[in-house]
Amino acid sequence: MTGILPAREPVELVVFDCDGVLVDSEPIAVRTHVALGAELGWPLSESDVMNRFVGRSTTSIGEQIAERLGEETARTWGERFQEMHSVAVDESLAPVDGIVEALDGLERAGLGPANWCIASSGSHEKMRHTLGKVGLYERFAGRIFSAHEVERGKPAPDLFLHAARRMGVDPSRCVVVEDSKFGVQAATAAGMRSVGYAGGLTPAQWLTGLATAVLTDMRLLPALVTARETADATGD
Repeated sequence: MTGILPAREPVELVVFDCDGVLVDSEPIAVRTHVALGAELGWPLSESDVMNRFVGRSTTSIGEQIAERLGEETARTWGERFQEMHSVAVDESLAPVDGIVEALDGLERAGLGPANWCIASSGSHEKMRHTLGKVGLYERFAGRIFSAHEVERGKPAPDLFLHAARRMGVDPSRCVVVEDSKFGVQAATAAGMRSVGYAGGLTPAQWLTGLATAVLTDMRLLPALVTARETADATGD
């Protein structure tokens, strides 16, 4: 863990991204996009997908594909992605390592479910499927927000500001947990502190300097967001 969360305001709301933060779905999504790119005429490496797509809304990804391959191919890509992703999720999806312990730790520290929400680029249908598959949906039910509800997706701040308004919390008292640079940029634009999670696909160097703090072990999240101003901590 590197960095601290400045204690200018106590944390009242922890805003979680979904893919790569709660559910370990990013490797599935990346592999699926790589396979579709090879099939439909846009060869992409895993690094290309990470740079272009991860953290972006479905609409933004579709726009990039349409610009490269045309609207019809973009529709085909989107439809095939949903089908292939759904099958892979049912076969192999797991919660992010340490997230259950992190949620339990937040509750013990006095930040219970009423102080959590999800703000994700994914659709509500997708999140019901993925979160339900790993047993986390009920822990967030009624407090899940999608980029489909706002005009602009990440890195614009719209989604995080929408979530804060709906939850009745000032942005200065929110902390966003994100694994993508686009998500961290959105949190910053919203005036929120951010924790960059680099325990999955995203390299820590992509988040260092962008996020308020970076961690590689999700189990450290409760101590990080509930601590008052402390000295820098380092470690894995």
